[in-house]
Order: sequence, then C-alpha cells, then structure tokens
Amino acid sequence: MSRLRHRIAIACAALGLLCAGVPQAGGQTATPSSAPAAAAAPYKLRIVGGLAGINQYTRQEEPFWSKELLRLSGGRYDAEIVPFDRAGVPGTEMLRLLQLGVVPFGTTLMSSFTAQYPEYTAPDLAGLNPDIATLKSTLAAFRPYLEKRMREQHGVEPLAVYVYPAQVVFCKKPLRGLADLAGRRTRVSSSTQADFVAALGGVAVLTGFAQIVPSLTDGNTECAITGTMSGNTLGLPGITTHVHAMPITWGLAIFGANRAAWEALPPDLRALLRRELPRLEAAIWDESERETSDGMACNRGLPTCQGGRKGKMVMVPISAQDERSRQEILASTVLPRWVQRCGVRCAQVWNQTIGPVRGVSASAAK
Repeated sequence: MSRLRHRIAIACAALGLLCAGVPQAGGQTATPSSAPAAAAAPYKLRIVGGLAGINQYTRQEEPFWSKELLRLSGGRYDAEIVPFDRAGVPGTEMLRLLQLGVVPFGTTLMSSFTAQYPEYTAPDLAGLNPDIATLKSTLAAFRPYLEKRMREQHGVEPLAVYVYPAQVVFCKKPLRGLADLAGRRTRVSSSTQADFVAALGGVAVLTGFAQIVPSLTDGNTECAITGTMSGNTLGLPGITTHVHAMPITWGLAIFGANRAAWEALPPDLRALLRRELPRLEAAIWDESERETSDGMACNRGLPTCQGGRKGKMVMVPISAQDERSRQEILASTVLPRWVQRCGVRCAQVWNQTIGPVRGVSASAAK
C-alpha cells in the first residue's frame, strides 16, 4: 500500500492533480470562493492518453484534447493531455488509479491486465486476429461484457477502445515461414505471444520495448515481435533481414473515466464527448491500419513508404501452412493456456462472446 501511495504521489505531481478524493476536472470546478474569478476560463479536463511518440497519439489523441475540444465546444471546454508512459506510474496500475479517482480520465493498455484481470485480454490473444477486420468483429463480440464489467467491478465509465498497429515477427536470419521460429530466441511482450512462440518450438524471451535493439545486437534474441512501424522507428531494418506479414497480436487500449468524475461533468460536456469520442476512436483505428501498411512498406523500402525510413527487408508472405499453424496454435495452445491462467469463468465468458464469432470454443481447465 505504501508503494502504491508513493506512485500515486508521483502521478499527481506529473499530472498536476489534486489527490484528496476525486481530482478536480478543471478550472471552473475549483472551490466556490474562486468560482467568480474563474468564470471566464474554460472548464479544463486533465487527460492521461496513450503511448507517446506514435502517430495514434501525436496525430489523433493529442490534437483532439488540446485543440479540437476547445473548438467543438465554442471555447467552453479545454483539456491538457499527457501520454501514460510519461505519467510516472506503471501501466499495470492505471486501472486502479482510475478506480480510485486519482486519474479521472485515462488510458490503459488491455495487455496490462494480464496478471490481475486476464479475462480482459481475450480479444487480442496471439493468433486470434489475422487482420484488422477480424479484430473489429472480435472486439464487437466482447465489448458489451467488457464495458459492463468496467462499470460494475471498477467504477470506470468506458468511453473508447483504441488499437495499435499489427505486431509482427522480425528476424536476423532468413525466414521462410512461422515454422522457422523453431529453436530461435524471440522477443515477446506478453504471455500470449510467449505461448504462440513456444508452440512453434521457439524460445520466448520477455523483453521491454526499449531493450529490443540491445537484445538483438547482443545476440540474446534472434527475432522480435513488435509493431510494423515501431520496429522501423527502432531501426530494425538495419539489424534484421526478414519480416513476416502475419499479425501475431495488435494492442488494444481502453480510454475511460472515473465514474464520479464523469458524472460530475456538465451534461452538455458529457453529451459532446459521447458524440465525439466514437469519431476519435474510428480515426485512431484508421490510423492504426494505415500505419500497419506503411510500416511494412517502409521496412521493405517500397516507394509508397511515407512515415518511416526505407529499409531493404524481405517480407515473408502468409502461406497456407502459416494460416493452418495459426489456427491450430490458437485452438490447441494459446486459448487453453489463457483459460488455465484465467479460470473456469473465463471459458464461459469466451464461449458466450468471442467463441461463436471465431468458431473456437474454450474448455474449462481441469
């Protein structure tokens, strides 16, 4: 608990929040005595956004909150936003901080729920969504359950679900297909990616994003699973030679509000956000799809490359055998191990939501 309080203090300092009870939303929610002086100032929200430095944040989230909200509201409402990976608090605690009201409006990666709430990671299991259209239908099947649980169990009002570009395999040595990962040490960022690599006979190495390049350079890993464009930004085309076209996972994030903070907003502001946040969500999904394609084009050095550095990588297409392997590994390894970690109830939730849509049922762990 003392460690959590320390991290809360760091978060408050980083975000400029008041830590007694639910933080203030902004200028016009100050104490009654200061209200007249602040009447002319826009009502200001404080937002914790997604990952810094990527296009979903810089081109979509940040401009929406720092510019568009003021314009859309005719100058009545404004916001300050900071990316969550620069907020001073580990992502694994963001849901808890939203629940407590320390962070009134914030974004949390769904992969960060693995340890405490593994059921929430169901829509993005490794091998489940080979393209973004499939991911959309998977999420649509799971979203009502997710939103209900967020409200009832955590006191968080879910307002949007964001997506990051496809996570694919980069390798230093020639790669003809997924089967060639057998015996190779491969960087992964989650337990579900580790299950997928292990099922192929590979050695999964859990490595932070910042350590991908040192790990490959030092020989600790031979391959790495990361985003098509983020891999390009890291300089992987200069370290690796082959990139596989199949998305292993994607990366989903929930933007939500502490329920008390949400309900304390002026009704017209809530209505505006209910109207505009689905549009922001759609723009972020479009951005993710574009960046997935552009990242691959840049890694290959194609003329269509726009947002990255041109490399000379060999793209390995998805073969019929790769597609069979994906389906088999999902059903025989990834899903059963997720149920093992998650429990009987998760198997039931899967079979009521995602299972019928994807044609894969889950058996309760024995």
